[in-house]
Amino acid sequence: MTIITSPLADGDRQVTGNALQGALVDLLDLSLLAKQAHWNLYGPRFRTIHEQLDEVVTLARDYADQVAERAATLGTSPDGLATTIAATSSLPAFPPGWISDTAAVETLVACYSVLIERMRARIEDTGKSDAVSQDLLIGLTAALEKQSWMFQAENRT
Repeated sequence: MTIITSPLADGDRQVTGNALQGALVDLLDLSLLAKQAHWNLYGPRFRTIHEQLDEVVTLARDYADQVAERAATLGTSPDGLATTIAATSSLPAFPPGWISDTAAVETLVACYSVLIERMRARIEDTGKSDAVSQDLLIGLTAALEKQSWMFQAENRT
């Protein structure tokens, strides 16, 4: 049941809502993983990566808000509860405790790889159901791919 009238047909709203919910969960998880790394980071590149992780958190939270508001606009209730994130995120688990700058970058690169693959699938899924949501996901994916490139460049010698 929805209390918001959707401009989309029910089937299109369902497809788009699922894509947006998945994106929301993954973005919220990314922001949490980046904060975990931010707080526990050590190593010779500490300051640079510490600041870069803040950029990840800001981008993930900003896009999570846009994605959630788009879902609500379409009559789909966004679910960003911690239990939902824990149960449905597909991102690799982040190790607890202190983490070296190199290990943090490697973990983030792995997270981005999974996340970008899932975002590209969501772009495909929303291609026929809602071009507006697809456009949001395209912009989001471009930003994630840029961050992925920057983290990959950190570990190349």
